[in-house]
Amino acid sequence: MSHTLPAVLAKEGVDALVLDTYLPYAEFVPMRLGMSYIHVSNALPFDYSGDTPLCLYGWPHETTSAALMRNREGLARFTGFLAEINAGTRMHAQKLGLNVDWADPGSTISKLAWLTQMPREFDFEDSNWPSQFHYTGPFHDGTGRADVDFPWDQLTGEPIVYASMGTLANGRTEIFRTIVSALANQKSVQLVLVIGDQINQEQIGPVPSNAIIVKQAPQLELLKRSSVCITHAGLNTVLEALTQGVPQVAIPVTHDQPGVAARIANKKTGVVTSLDKLTASHLSELVSEVLEDSTYRSNARRIQEAIARTNGLSRAADLIEKSFQINRPATKLSTEV
Repeated sequence: MSHTLPAVLAKEGVDALVLDTYLPYAEFVPMRLGMSYIHVSNALPFDYSGDTPLCLYGWPHETTSAALMRNREGLARFTGFLAEINAGTRMHAQKLGLNVDWADPGSTISKLAWLTQMPREFDFEDSNWPSQFHYTGPFHDGTGRADVDFPWDQLTGEPIVYASMGTLANGRTEIFRTIVSALANQKSVQLVLVIGDQINQEQIGPVPSNAIIVKQAPQLELLKRSSVCITHAGLNTVLEALTQGVPQVAIPVTHDQPGVAARIANKKTGVVTSLDKLTASHLSELVSEVLEDSTYRSNARRIQEAIARTNGLSRAADLIEKSFQINRPATKLSTEV
């Protein structure tokens, strides 16, 4: 990227960049060019203060001295891991003449703005973010998505349990089998299971009469009709569920998903289990708990209301324009009578 991007930016006349924090050290390019840049965390942001657990860990948020020590030990392990894999990156930064504080993994985060689509109401209390950090709320608005065929005529009117494990777990056939087995005997609900493109339905086994299994689905439209969302705790899926006030059963797999699941547990918008505890009977109990205890839906709806008030996409656009000092053209008023 650092070899080809500068030429592309010059050719296109780019003046500033918006970078995802999950592209580590992509900011070296604008730093080298003296170009303005801001950061956006499409997945959970990393709290480098140690006041809350890094999102890679599923630890609960606590403020005891033992918990803070645990958080900082986890942060130290992560920083050590980065040091091991970033030897080449350090050499490259030195060649570029960049002054980087390698002891601080957040040292190159934009000083102009750092945005997260996580709502403030979904984050841990006591998070110690820097002054340029901004909560916006979800960036999605439902537009720009490809149309996906779905057998709407097969919906029975029973409460829908929508299940999707995102893209990273789509090859985990055993997870899908467990989900199907867990819901097979709950005849009062209807399961809609999205399995992706890596496996075939035949690998899961017989389809219960109360289940619809598809490779792809119009997720937002289905969540609007759902009572529960079984999810891998990917931030986008969880935020889409919360935007519709739908409580979750989370089965985190990797990356920031443990941190998202920890926030689900903290805010009681749903329940969480781990892969090593995942059985059909246990999952069935968790789904029943979320269906029957109105606390989870009430908490999900509380965050739904906060998301609606904030309008994350517009807030993110406003913050980006303000950070880059972009002035919108004044609206021309009509003189027609």
